[in-house]
Amino acid sequence: MDIRTATQPRIATGLTAGIGLTVVLLTLRALSPEEPSENLPELVQDFFTLSISVVIESLPFVFLGVILSIGVQLFVPARVFTRLLPTHPVARRAVMSLLGVLLPVCECGNVPLARGLLVKGLSVPEAMTFLLAAPILNPVTIITTYQAFGWDHGILLGRILGGFAIANLIGWLFSMHPRQEQLLTPRFEATCHVDHDKPVEGSRFRRGVLAFAEETSTMLPALIVGSAVAGAIQVGVSRDLLATLGGHPVLSVLALMALAFIIAICSNVDAFFILSFGSTFLPGSIVAFLVFGAMVDVKMLALLRTTFTASTLLRVTLTVGLCCLVLGLGVNLLA
Repeated sequence: MDIRTATQPRIATGLTAGIGLTVVLLTLRALSPEEPSENLPELVQDFFTLSISVVIESLPFVFLGVILSIGVQLFVPARVFTRLLPTHPVARRAVMSLLGVLLPVCECGNVPLARGLLVKGLSVPEAMTFLLAAPILNPVTIITTYQAFGWDHGILLGRILGGFAIANLIGWLFSMHPRQEQLLTPRFEATCHVDHDKPVEGSRFRRGVLAFAEETSTMLPALIVGSAVAGAIQVGVSRDLLATLGGHPVLSVLALMALAFIIAICSNVDAFFILSFGSTFLPGSIVAFLVFGAMVDVKMLALLRTTFTASTLLRVTLTVGLCCLVLGLGVNLLA
């Protein structure tokens, strides 16, 4: 059975579930009275208010990111990047990290693109630099982060500069590996051949529709779950505990890094997710959340495991985590 044919029912199910949940939440929001209902406990009211507000704020940017990602994948050949890159390794990786400005894909969509770049001849460090930087250094993420926090406490600048620096550091570290092919899984070559030999048939419109269904079937459920978790944490966790963790310069950073890893929300909308924590947690912990979650989370590791070995991903996770901890502590000291 063709791999793409087998995954179509899963895509349709995910897309239907995501759209259905979104419609339900938006309908509840539209039909809810202006004044709180006395029949619902206050915690339940707060949960729905927080969860639905995150969905409403994030949804337009999710669709925008999906549409832009599909446009890049359909109309921009991978060979264009290899021809425009400089020859010096450091300069090549720096340019690769900045490609997110032109390729507005979050971590959900940049893994297939990076795999294609590897097949076209880019090195593992160059592809790794792109993978880590692109979810942060793309216009959709930058705009949503600015809309959520503006220029307050250096959160936006910390995310941009921190993401750029950490991605290039990872690229430099892996460039010193003596046998870079060992960083890739043995099945990666075969998987690339399958993707190349069995492309999706039909017009660009049909391929775009299928890609839209696949992207939204992944993002919408993640957005709904992420929004619900945000609301549940806000109403379910003791305010005193949050205040204790949020005010500690080290524990606040570690707590939000752990949250970013588990929740695995898209970098295009994570600024809205964490916005409600801004009054409780220190700015450095917010920056650590925004950088660490965009580079390493449960969902991202599952996608990357198709290309990189487990030991490679372990090293990436530990290095990025240490860098984000230092970044968060530094922002806390300066804020």
